Amino acid sequence: MKAVRLTLICHGLTEAQKSGRLAHPEDAVLALAEPLEMAAAEVQVLRAPERRASETAAWLAAQASIEPALADCDLGSWQGLALKQLQLEQPEALAQWLQDPYSAPHGGESIAQLVERVDAWLAGFDGPGQWLAVTHPMVIRAVLVQLLGCPLASFQRIDVMPLSRLELSFTGQWRLRLN
Repeated sequence: MKAVRLTLICHGLTEAQKSGRLAHPEDAVLALAEPLEMAAAEVQVLRAPERRASETAAWLAAQASIEPALADCDLGSWQGLALKQLQLEQPEALAQWLQDPYSAPHGGESIAQLVERVDAWLAGFDGPGQWLAVTHPMVIRAVLVQLLGCPLASFQRIDVMPLSRLELSFTGQWRLRLN
């Protein structure tokens, strides 16, 4: 069994994040103050299908394969809405979604479904070598909850900042790698 090293990187900062809006698939990343270091030639790069993941991956590698399982949580009718708007117009639904990981009042994917999707992807991941995967804060939170065996309620207690990295290794089981 060959070892796997998988680094999940959160996409770059978007205007939606700066202004307190929920993500939309067409959100673009803002310019960087300094360029990112390109991935080494032996590192295989994956990315989520959304624009912000594509743009971030382009800063890191000349080529990145789309991995649908790395897609952001489907927020249904809430995509692109400001949190303040939801607090005013749908406070009970927002509170329910934040407190109950099985709820999806927006008509999209629940947190529990996201965690299940990400867990299935990790369980089937069998590519030896070094990997870099550009994805979203919610996907990285799902990986942490699943990998550490945390209750789903802990999902809302994790902050993932733009361009942050989560390093994992696999030799029979997934392990968190702290540097």
